Amino acid sequence: MHFANALNTVKATTIVGELLEQSIGWAALMLHNAVANHTDKTVRDFVIGWVKSPFVYQFETMFVPNSVMMGSSPRFDMNGNQFGLGKGVTVQSGYAIEFVGKPSLYLRCEGGGSVDLEICLSPDSMRALESYQEFMDEYGWNRLVIFSYPCSLVLVFDAFLFLTYE
Repeated sequence: MHFANALNTVKATTIVGELLEQSIGWAALMLHNAVANHTDKTVRDFVIGWVKSPFVYQFETMFVPNSVMMGSSPRFDMNGNQFGLGKGVTVQSGYAIEFVGKPSLYLRCEGGGSVDLEICLSPDSMRALESYQEFMDEYGWNRLVIFSYPCSLVLVFDAFLFLTYE
């Protein structure tokens, strides 16, 4: 017996100027259309193709540098898992699917509609964030949980972070 998961992605592509000229609803509609057009046939064709020519995803090569990618799914109750060790404190994506720049959103364990944002940053970006006094004054170490990985650092905090690139 073999048990496995299939990973298949969808995307919506635009340029920064166009995104800034449009509304957030326009961007959401682009993503909605990408998901709506990802039909049963599309998924089945992908899996049949993979069986004929299998490969292992290399996450860092799947996404365009300097792009925005979100991960996670609200369809699976990540906080509902019980392994006999007590209630979880937070959810982490795990090293296997982390790469620099990847954010993930998870519903908080305590509920109430709040969200944990996990973002994987390079060590240089993490140092810059730590030295950004306005950010640290607002969020402080008491609201940040930092997990160290060999090639990056991951932040988990309970607010949205909007990054601007120059």
